[in-house]
Amino acid sequence: MVRLQRVRLRVKEVAQAKGFTVARLERTAAIDIKTLRNAWHYPDHPISLPTLEKLAVALGVPVLLLLEDVPFEQEEGKYAKEG
Repeated sequence: MVRLQRVRLRVKEVAQAKGFTVARLERTAAIDIKTLRNAWHYPDHPISLPTLEKLAVALGVPVLLLLEDVPFEQEEGKYAKEG
């Protein structure tokens, strides 16, 4: 079986670890609140590279820290965490 990889956003986890709330990150990153809420609450939601870059700068982290590869079980249609 071939294991596919999907990209998952880690905006919420990284922001919380740095002490950011949604409101504070919205002000600091200067992005639309709806866009930020989608990234915060729906880690599989598509996001543009410029928006991802703004979030990374606001959080003081590399862009790649906001992304995570997650195995995707094609048959089940669910994410599978390997541990």
